[in-house]
Amino acid sequence: MASESKKISRREFLNRSTRTAAGVVAASALASCAKPQITYAPASCVRGASERINMAVIGVRGRGGGLAKNFAKIPNVRVKTLCDIDERLYAERVKQVAANQDFTPETEYDLRRVFEDKEIDAVATATPNHWHALVTIWACQAGKHVYVEKPCSHNIFEGRKMIEATRKYNRIVCVGFQSRSSRNVLQAMKFIHDGGLGEIYMAKGLCYKLRDGWKVVPDSPVPAGVHYDLWLGPADYQRFNENRFHYKWHWFWNTGNGDIGNQGVHQMDVARWGINKNEHPVKINCSGGYFGFPHCDQQTANTQIAAFEYADGKILQFEVRGRHTNDECRHTNDEKGVRIGNLFFGTKGWMCLNSSGDTWQTFFGRKNEPGPTSAGAEAGADPSDLAGAGGEAHFVNFINALRSGRPEDIPADIEGGHLSAALCHMANISYRLGRKLTFDGAREKFVGDRQANRMLTRKYRKHFVVPERV
Repeated sequence: MASESKKISRREFLNRSTRTAAGVVAASALASCAKPQITYAPASCVRGASERINMAVIGVRGRGGGLAKNFAKIPNVRVKTLCDIDERLYAERVKQVAANQDFTPETEYDLRRVFEDKEIDAVATATPNHWHALVTIWACQAGKHVYVEKPCSHNIFEGRKMIEATRKYNRIVCVGFQSRSSRNVLQAMKFIHDGGLGEIYMAKGLCYKLRDGWKVVPDSPVPAGVHYDLWLGPADYQRFNENRFHYKWHWFWNTGNGDIGNQGVHQMDVARWGINKNEHPVKINCSGGYFGFPHCDQQTANTQIAAFEYADGKILQFEVRGRHTNDECRHTNDEKGVRIGNLFFGTKGWMCLNSSGDTWQTFFGRKNEPGPTSAGAEAGADPSDLAGAGGEAHFVNFINALRSGRPEDIPADIEGGHLSAALCHMANISYRLGRKLTFDGAREKFVGDRQANRMLTRKYRKHFVVPERV
C-alpha cells in the first residue's frame, strides 16, 4: 500500500534533529519501578551503506530469536542488545547471535533501558501482542525506527496510535508481513491487479492449523529470572500461570488474539492486498467456538468463520480451523492442497496461493482449466534474488529503508499493518459479542453499538498506558 507519510529528507534523516527526538519524555513509561523520568536524546545517525546500523531485539524467545539471528547476518548491521524479561534465555540467544556477527550482544530485561541507549538506531520486537503498540510508540518517541511483528496491535485503538506516533516523529516502522517481500507473492498480486482474473469480487484467507489442547494447571510462583510484572506490562494483572505464559499467551484475550490474529493475520493481509482494499469494511460477521478439548482453559476460538463486506459490496472471508480438516485447492487424492494461504475469485477465473513457498496457480472456465502459475512466472528469474525468500528479503528491505530515509521504501508500512490487524480485531469482537456489526471507517467506531466500541481499546495498567496523545 502506498504510504501516506511525509517524506523524510536525507538531511533530516541523517541529522535526526533535536526538534523530533530531544526532549521527548516517555513519562508514563518511566515512572514505574521507582525510576526517574528520562528525557531522550537523539539516536545515532544512519548515514549510508558504509555505516553500521545498531539494533536491539526486544522479545527473543521464539520469533524474536529468529529476528536477532537474521538481522545479525545483514552486512553493516549489528545486533547490539537482546532484551527479554526471561533471563533464562540469554546464554543461548547470545551464542546464536554472536555466531552471526563479530560482536557479542549485551542483554537487558527492561526495554526502557534499551530506549535510553543513544547508540541504538532501530528496534525489532517480537513480544506478545499486548506489548507491540507500546514498544513501537516508546521507540518512536526515543528516536528509534521499528520492525514490529504481526499483528502490529492488540486492539484497534492501539493501531491508530502507532500510526500517529510514526508520523509525528518521522520514524520508519515496518510490520512483519514477510509475504510483502516475497517475489512469488508480488508476482501473484501483479497478475491479479493487472486484471488476470478479471474483476476480483471475493478474497478468502485460510488458517487451517492443527492445535492441541492442554491440561489446566494451578497458578504458581514466578520462576527465578522472569520479570513477570514487566511481562504483563499493559495487560490486566493476573497471577502467574504456565498456561498463560510462553506461547500459550496467544490463546487468552488479555495478551493475545487467537489464531486469526496469530498465523491468520498474515493471510488476512494478503487477502486485503489481493482485493485491493486500503480501507475498513462496513459490515463484519464472525461466528465459531472452541471445540475438541472441553477441559482446556483456552479462551480464544479454534474454529472461526468471518465475513467482511466493503462499501462497494466486495467480500473478504476468513476461516480458522484448528482441528482435523481437509485441504483447499486439492483436485486429486494424491495432490497436496492448501491449509495456510489464500483464494481469490474473479469474473474470469480464480487463484490459489499457498503460503508454503508462496506458490500460486490459476484456473479458468467451467472446467477449471489450469492457467498461469508461479512456476511459469519464475522462469528466467534469478535464483540468487533475495526476494524469493520473503522473510530474509523483508529484513533487508527494512534496513534499506533506514539507509534511504524513505518510509515509502518499506513493503509493509504501519498503516497497512493497522488495516490488516483491525480485520482480526473486528472479527474477534463480532465473535465475542455473537452478532453482526457495522463499522464507520472514517471514525473507526462501530455504528450504534456501545458495547462493541468499548472493545476497541482496553484498560491499561498504571505506567503502561497507550496514550490518547502520543
